[in-house]
Amino acid sequence: MGKENCTTVAEFILLGLSDVPELRVCLFLLFLLIYGVTLLANLGMIALIQVSSRLHTPMYFFLSHLSFVDFCYSSIIVPKMLANIFNKDKAISFLGCMVQFYLFCTCVVTEVFLLAVMAYDRFVAICNPLLYTVTMSWKVCVELASCCYFCGTVCSLMHLCLALRIPFYRSNVINHFFCDLPPVLSLACSDITVNETLLFLVATLNESVTIMIILTSYLLILTTILKMGSAEGRHKAFSTCASHLTAITVFHGTVLSTYCRPSSGNSGDADKVATVFYTVVIPMLNPVIYSLRNKDVKEALRKVMGSKIHS
Repeated sequence: MGKENCTTVAEFILLGLSDVPELRVCLFLLFLLIYGVTLLANLGMIALIQVSSRLHTPMYFFLSHLSFVDFCYSSIIVPKMLANIFNKDKAISFLGCMVQFYLFCTCVVTEVFLLAVMAYDRFVAICNPLLYTVTMSWKVCVELASCCYFCGTVCSLMHLCLALRIPFYRSNVINHFFCDLPPVLSLACSDITVNETLLFLVATLNESVTIMIILTSYLLILTTILKMGSAEGRHKAFSTCASHLTAITVFHGTVLSTYCRPSSGNSGDADKVATVFYTVVIPMLNPVIYSLRNKDVKEALRKVMGSKIHS
């Protein structure tokens, strides 16, 4: 690519999900509904865990952080996406683009590690119940949650520092609905081998470590469940594990397909659709999958609502 086709960039243009005018209203209403449910479910879960003393356990401590992270990265992406559906000017400043990517990457990597920590917490609770309070003390819980946020911050900071070193771009039009790193890198004029290699290695390492923790934890959990004498208890435990593993599979599957493969140039429609799942849909589903089917959460919600009505 000749230098005459390369230039510095002051702003990027986000093409969005679709350029079909007939789909604008449907897409806007659909994602507005999903975002509204996401905010209500995640903020409601955080508030419920805070006010209900029966939910002050390690499991719900991590769940409150998962809800916080889901709320954050959904709010980083969706409002701008909704605004761009009808805006003719779909521009985002260069600095705004970098900040959006940094915050998004921090939240996603944090969630990757949080899901692994939550799987380990369930393993200890089910397989070693007598040692649960000792193994998962509040100090340990705080340290594990802090490590998740630390890993997310460090990983995103490495990618951001390398991205800021890119001097020229051949275009400022991003074929995506937010500032994700692969489509931004595809516009660079300079050599981005280091950027792509780091993205692939970091994503693959994070995914490999966390998936191994999750699979090992659930394998041991299932082994313990099979030894249960109660058929009803086995059914309930299997149901819970299945729902958790479904959410984990969708989340990690889309992350793997997006970041843990060699670069293929511009982000295609398939990549955008896959990204919608873990940026928009999963943050809405997580509170339902991890908590609303839980007896303790239902009882705590019933108690809180009952006290409000009574007062």
